[in-house]
Amino acid sequence: MPYIPHTDDDVDEMLEVIGVDSIDQIFDEIPSHLRAGDLSQVPSGIGEMEITQLMSARAQQDSGKLNFIGAGAYEHHIPAAVWEIVTRGEFYTAYTPYQAEASQGTLQTIYEYQSMMAHLTSMDVSNATLYDGASALAEAVLMAVRANRKSKSRKVLMARSVHPHYRETTINIVNNQNIESVEISFSQDSGQMELAHLNEHVGEDFAALVISQPNFFGVLEEVDALTDWAHDNGMLVIAVVNPTSLAILSPPGEWGKSGVDIVVGEGQPLGIPVSSGGPYFGFMCCTQKIVRQMPGRIIGKTVDSEGKEGFALTLQAREQHIRRSKATSNICTNQGLAMSASTIYMSLLGAKGLEQVASHCHYNLMQLKEKLEDIDGVTPLYSSAFFHEMVVQLPLPVNDVLEFMLGKGLIAGLDLSPYYPEFGHALLICVTETKSVPDIDTYARLLASAIDDAKKAEEC
Repeated sequence: MPYIPHTDDDVDEMLEVIGVDSIDQIFDEIPSHLRAGDLSQVPSGIGEMEITQLMSARAQQDSGKLNFIGAGAYEHHIPAAVWEIVTRGEFYTAYTPYQAEASQGTLQTIYEYQSMMAHLTSMDVSNATLYDGASALAEAVLMAVRANRKSKSRKVLMARSVHPHYRETTINIVNNQNIESVEISFSQDSGQMELAHLNEHVGEDFAALVISQPNFFGVLEEVDALTDWAHDNGMLVIAVVNPTSLAILSPPGEWGKSGVDIVVGEGQPLGIPVSSGGPYFGFMCCTQKIVRQMPGRIIGKTVDSEGKEGFALTLQAREQHIRRSKATSNICTNQGLAMSASTIYMSLLGAKGLEQVASHCHYNLMQLKEKLEDIDGVTPLYSSAFFHEMVVQLPLPVNDVLEFMLGKGLIAGLDLSPYYPEFGHALLICVTETKSVPDIDTYARLLASAIDDAKKAEEC
């Protein structure tokens, strides 16, 4: 079936029946200043063969490269069994489980996923996923404003060390609902959000504080002190976490005296390949106290009239159901396929396997750090504890280094200058368990060569 099955004659006939002259006339209620106008950046359509060739060529751009970039999407080893199982027909084509009696397998998969995520984060409840980590943070901010009945401000505090894309996405979504995100600076020495920065807002009304662990620079925050400060000042706490890190770091449910209120993050590290920008899925967990403000859906386990175990949609606070205009969110479905893959990934690895992955990532990063410190002109930006990623300062523009190393088949990291120009020549580097000793040696050797070549060019 074609994507748009209606012919021009079909469209004309429908317009005649409803009494309008054109499709545009149907949307005349939308103010002109809200309309997108001409989509000048969208190219003309091309045929199936041409689009296949184009996408193949683009996929080849990343093929065979040694990858040391993270910044929110991480290259981990995925056991072959994960996608062998998830691409079976019963998983691959399963969709929204409206009919519980016909969807027990899908419902159980989601229930198992929720159980694992609640355990991993040490929270009471998990939902059945959201679109991605960035929009999950936006949903968490909306949720916190609804749930914190003591706050009337419609404002949240968020450090500049939270992922720039997460901050931008959140602002784009919540600003239209008159919610303000107030940025908190971070220490130039430690890279951490410090209590001194927060104390400037003591006595002010905020619905929540957003804490990222680790933060965008890979730096570990003093999460216990930050969580207690927020609660002492009448705020809820939203944690943005890397799920892999939770295998070796304290889970958000145990931060401070009473744990955080909402946990979100990107689920891609749990069995989803880095494949030119997707798929992703956002996870969200919370305390039982505020569960009715959670967007999306929750699957529950029960027994039928004969005492047999079964699964059902326990909570679905979306706009198309009974709540309608009072719905907590317009999230319409969960990222079912990616969620299923993550459930299988976590099941195969187990707690011990996840811990080994996280530990191996950190070990590899420390090995690279030691080698880079021996290169003249390369300096770690922060001395604080970190996980998975680190920032180094270089003696030359980062883009020059990236181009040199890319020419040698290595993706060296992320240039931070577009996001944090005050850092100067700063490079964000990620190392996962997929990197071998020769890979790490190659990175150090190529970075040293890039710097030597730049020095020779200056001398000439």
